[in-house]
Amino acid sequence: MIKVFVIDDSAMVRHGFRKLLEGIEDIQLIGEAENPIDAFEVFKKTGLPDLFLLDIEMPKMDGLTFLKKINEQRPIPVIICSTLTVEGSPAAIDALRLGAVEVIEKPRLNLSGFFQDYKNEFIDKIRAAAASKISHIKHQTLQPVVKKPTISTTPSKSIVAIGSSTGGVQAIEEIIVHLKAGHPGIVITQHMPQGFTKSFANRLDQLAPHSIVREAVNDEIIENGKILIAPGGFHMEVYSIGGLFKVLVKDFPKVNSHKPSVNVLFKSVAKSAGRNATGFILTGMGSDGALGLKMMKDAGAHTYGESEVSAIVYGMPRVAKEMGAIDRELLLTEIASVINSTIV
Repeated sequence: MIKVFVIDDSAMVRHGFRKLLEGIEDIQLIGEAENPIDAFEVFKKTGLPDLFLLDIEMPKMDGLTFLKKINEQRPIPVIICSTLTVEGSPAAIDALRLGAVEVIEKPRLNLSGFFQDYKNEFIDKIRAAAASKISHIKHQTLQPVVKKPTISTTPSKSIVAIGSSTGGVQAIEEIIVHLKAGHPGIVITQHMPQGFTKSFANRLDQLAPHSIVREAVNDEIIENGKILIAPGGFHMEVYSIGGLFKVLVKDFPKVNSHKPSVNVLFKSVAKSAGRNATGFILTGMGSDGALGLKMMKDAGAHTYGESEVSAIVYGMPRVAKEMGAIDRELLLTEIASVINSTIV
């Protein structure tokens, strides 16, 4: 039984969650509070849950402060559901960086329709989040590079493709801060809604000592020392023309329930780069990326999956492993060194 606790200052939202979870045999709503301070009093009666559904903007203590505190004291999976995760808001990235396993934008209007339309997906996310290895999520103390050197880029002859989902924000940060100067060009699809990826790319660019990090734009050249992030709400593909690798940003329906989709990226890399590519599938729920990674392997690429030991959610890597799509599993801390050793 998954025990859930809701912290939200809106009585309508708390009511919506109660109705949403009624009759779900494996999920129990054990308590609710309108702010984190009051929640601590309720915990004395209910005990701690397996999962928090948490707002960001609340009286007495905001959700991000609570998220940091609970993660430091006793890490428990958290799904953020807030109106403050609107397009371009840094709150979503901050929440993911502090340990939230999912961030969902809560509408300001038509809450009843939101809970009805989102019910099945929400329940799936609760089940997956409750099973995540939250003990691996640490409060990030990474600081922006104070004086970033001028980075020289040259067109890449080989490509590194990375796919990730739940827990991927922390995983990608861990990788990029350990990349060396002149690393191969990297393309990343991280499951994120539209608007969030620009803030994500900007933060990564501040943290990366030897990389330029950007939200990808159409026909951009993949270069050594550069990292391109697939824009939320769009798919990103790689193609080859005139001896150059470039990216296409395309708007078409979801693939594997995602947009951007890791499978879309990996399949295009398999076709365009073949043995001149290396693929990594990181933490995440579901199966997106497994088939594309298998295609990369079959095309001669080196392929890796994040180990169950370090993955926050061993879903996407597990499916890829079972499909025979990976050459070897790696701990998260080993991935940067593999990228650094890739011939550019």
